[in-house]
Amino acid sequence: MMLEVLQYVVSFSAIPETVEGFYLTGISPLSLSLVYFSHHVRDNTCHTCFAIIRTTCLLQSPSGTGTDLGFRFSQDDFMLKMPVVMLSSVTDLLRYIDENQLTSEFGGTLEYCHSDWVVLRTAIESFAVTVKEIAQLLQSFGTELAETELPDEADAIEFLLRSHTDKYRQLKDDIRSVMREGRHLLSNLEAAKAAKADGQEDKDIKQDWDTVQRLLAQLRDMEMAFDGFFEKHHLKLQQYLQLMRYEMSFHEVQPLSGQEKEVAAVGGTVVQTEQLLKDLETLDTRAQEEMGRAQIIILRGHQLATGHHYALALIVQRCNELRHHCDVLTTAIRAKRATLTRIHHLLLRLEEARRWCDEGAYLLANQLVDKFQSKEGAQGALQDIERLQEETPLCLSQSPDVLSLEFEAILTPQLEVCIPKLSAMQRMIHNRQACLRKLADIQVRPIQLVAPRPEHSPRCKSPLFSPKHSTKCNCISFNKGISLTGASLSLSLSLCILLTVLCVFRHIIKELIETERIYVEELLSVLLGYRAEMDNPALSNLLPSALRSKKEVLFGNMPEIYKFHSRTFLQDLEGCLETPERVGACFLRRKEKFQVYERYCQNKPHSELLWRQCSASLFFQECQKKLEHKLGLDSYLLKPVQRLTKYQLLLKELLKHSADSDYISELQGALESMLDLLKSVNDSMHQIAITGYEGELSDLGRVLMQGSFSVWISHKRGPTRMKARFKPMQRHLFLHEHALLFCKRREEHGEGHDRTPFYSFKHCLRMSAVGITENVKGDVKKFELWYSGREEVYVVQAPTFQIKITWLTEIRKILTNQQRLLQGFYFASTCLSASMLGVLSIPLVFYCGVM
Repeated sequence: MMLEVLQYVVSFSAIPETVEGFYLTGISPLSLSLVYFSHHVRDNTCHTCFAIIRTTCLLQSPSGTGTDLGFRFSQDDFMLKMPVVMLSSVTDLLRYIDENQLTSEFGGTLEYCHSDWVVLRTAIESFAVTVKEIAQLLQSFGTELAETELPDEADAIEFLLRSHTDKYRQLKDDIRSVMREGRHLLSNLEAAKAAKADGQEDKDIKQDWDTVQRLLAQLRDMEMAFDGFFEKHHLKLQQYLQLMRYEMSFHEVQPLSGQEKEVAAVGGTVVQTEQLLKDLETLDTRAQEEMGRAQIIILRGHQLATGHHYALALIVQRCNELRHHCDVLTTAIRAKRATLTRIHHLLLRLEEARRWCDEGAYLLANQLVDKFQSKEGAQGALQDIERLQEETPLCLSQSPDVLSLEFEAILTPQLEVCIPKLSAMQRMIHNRQACLRKLADIQVRPIQLVAPRPEHSPRCKSPLFSPKHSTKCNCISFNKGISLTGASLSLSLSLCILLTVLCVFRHIIKELIETERIYVEELLSVLLGYRAEMDNPALSNLLPSALRSKKEVLFGNMPEIYKFHSRTFLQDLEGCLETPERVGACFLRRKEKFQVYERYCQNKPHSELLWRQCSASLFFQECQKKLEHKLGLDSYLLKPVQRLTKYQLLLKELLKHSADSDYISELQGALESMLDLLKSVNDSMHQIAITGYEGELSDLGRVLMQGSFSVWISHKRGPTRMKARFKPMQRHLFLHEHALLFCKRREEHGEGHDRTPFYSFKHCLRMSAVGITENVKGDVKKFELWYSGREEVYVVQAPTFQIKITWLTEIRKILTNQQRLLQGFYFASTCLSASMLGVLSIPLVFYCGVM
């Protein structure tokens, strides 16, 4: 409580120091009374002067002047125009000043310590200055963050993130230190307030307490605003870094398209074509690895998109471009391999036919006409030709039209003219064979031959290659380059298309079976060369301690996948060699078995984390050396994910080239089942990231849909009443068969590949008590979920109208199935009751309405 009448002691050297604790705050302009008294302390005369002030102003004189002033008052008859009262003792002072306005040194009851007041006042003023300095620091740091230009390199962004985070933490430590100082001041003020004997609150203490409390509130507000601003800035930098890394990964996949175009689609010779096929296989191996990375990049892009990244449109565009790039690259490599394989096959057959034609031309050239005059000579020449005919290549046994039609899609102008040439040579041999048969069957008299002219005898060893015969027979010389002449063949367009489609269809089936065999062999090599070797005592010293007893984490359920493919699915596919149209039925028949991939993909993040920790181990290097693998174990651990993706690509190709409409539905069903499996795997990867749910998620049934939405709680009644929210909550919804989970997506932890999102569980709605309202006023993307007779109502806004329709369709299916189950249960219970009563009654129709 502030003093209404303030007192002041004019101190002298003889007065004890405890008495000198009062101070002057001003000089009153009003009238005052000066009280003067003297007493003895330790035989020294002391004079004390009090100014009884009617206002809050006091009078103070320096030490030593009080005596002079007092004597001057007495001698000069009080030159100051004020009444002066001479006191002889402190007790006399109580007649002029109330005792509760005097300290104990003057016989009063006022509890006051000037040194304590000075310390407290200094601490409060120092605290206020510190709060102001903190505010200036926060303002300058916020300006620095706002004006920071984003660099173009990932390392620079990481350095910026670290430096900003370090400075943020330093400022947070300063704020916490100031907060502790403020709370300490509050505790001191509260202790001073509690120490008042009369229990009355001092106004000075209350004002100081309010001041400190106000400064603390300002500090807390600044801290909250600073935290929000820095969180947004930090998130922006993180998303910018994620986008830059995503762009870098995206551009790393692009060069393969140019390398694929560099591989020629046509080889001039068998050797060139074989080399092109080897180059293409090497490129395909790299492409498979890159496309596996592309799938991971696409999945990462979807994760960034679901995390409300500021560059959502660009990320979605990049994902679509990657899918298109993978599809185009896969199709181009497959088409080029098919073309080169067929060209290689054609060149081999043409090479075989060329050698046969060369042998035939040599035989015809060495058969002299003069030997044909005898039956034995004609029969011998005929036998030579018949032996040559027995060795006729398969391609020459077919019609030229069929041969041209079979290879029409890959025939170049140079290769196309080879077929008529081969046919011409074949006709020459047939003509010689027919002539020799006539000569061998008919007895003829010897013919007198006319000797040729000497100058022509060296050139004409056989009339077949004389200038006259050469013009009639249209003979064409053969060499290793296969000289090209002849006329073009007319082909049936419809038959060509049909044969081409059938050929491509069978080629895709063969590729599917061949790659399946390779896939099974690779799985076996990994299981024997890596997994089994972890139990090998000879390599135990090379095995890292972190890998011991971690086979199931590193390899997942790969043994189960290998068992399914080697014992079941590969045999099913091999059975389709004769009936390739039945390949769709194989996928549909083993649809449930493919669920083993879901467990493998769910374990994949744990496997990758373990691999990154131990990838440099000598154990893996030794195993890779023994297996003679060019790629590391991580590439083979990615094979099941790549294989699962490749199935749907091959099924799409089969659908493109399917000519039998009876089996298109099976292929379509197989494709849909594989796409559903990929979606289920993706959804399950999100489901395992749910935290905080008390219970087993498996009890809720299979995950049907998952995605991020804006949610409003518009109304809620009952014991847990909640007001309507005008600001939407961002929630990640998981639609199960029996429940709908509301989760909140949390920030990712870790760095690099370790950064994975997780979802905090918030609320669960049992589908047995859920209803829907499909249309909500104001936005076509909104729909309403109500629970337990509208006790709880949730307004959900989908990112797009199409996503809303998809979710409503799935929810409607669940509710319809529940309605049918309820109807079946009601019908069964009604019939049971009727049978017990012996009365056949018509059951009422139970209807569960869906708004």
